[in-house]
Amino acid sequence: MKDSEPKLQDYLDPHYITRSNWLRAAVLGANDGILSTTSIAIGVAAASDSKEPVILATLAGLVAGALSMAAGEYVSVSSQTDVEKADIEREKKELEETPEMELEMLTQIYQERGLKRETAQIVAKELTEKDALGAHIRDELGINEINQAKPIQAALASGGAFTFGALLPLVVTLILPLKHLEYYLYAFGIFFLVSLGAMAAKTGGSSILKAVARITFWGTIAMGITALVGYLFDVTVT
Repeated sequence: MKDSEPKLQDYLDPHYITRSNWLRAAVLGANDGILSTTSIAIGVAAASDSKEPVILATLAGLVAGALSMAAGEYVSVSSQTDVEKADIEREKKELEETPEMELEMLTQIYQERGLKRETAQIVAKELTEKDALGAHIRDELGINEINQAKPIQAALASGGAFTFGALLPLVVTLILPLKHLEYYLYAFGIFFLVSLGAMAAKTGGSSILKAVARITFWGTIAMGITALVGYLFDVTVT
């Protein structure tokens, strides 16, 4: 190929799936940060005669939630990593002990994807000669660079996004008066959730309308139930 000829990556649009790992963790973290801290603030505001308990509860929710999200995401994704590593080690052993069966398995995989038997055998043999383990990790186990578990990345994205999301309702509790604060929190909470849903959908290349509708529906339910709990208990927090 001549240098003047256009390269493939120059005119093909990037696929959004490459963002799936960090985007999922970030959206989950930010959504939880907005929703959980707003819900906590609404519940306390509904049963409080002063702003201090509302601010304290919101701040506590921010700190505890961010640490919990980061730790939970790290542990969860690390468990996935352990499973992947165990499968890769088992695949190494199988390739050493039963290479013929592994070659046949690879051939059948390519057949199931639409190749003729003869073509599938040729592809399987050539890929095995080049990188047998890599071929089985990718095509038999379904592990690749895009969906491979990355615990640190997921933990940082989730914890950082939660902190950002939780800061938004905290600012609302600091700025606005206590009177009708629960209604302010709900309105701003929905606004924040809608904005997050739209940005996430735009980044991921999915339907903005569906994302906004989904996040608004469940956000309204969560915050409404929390506010109801505050009213039902009728406990004055001072």
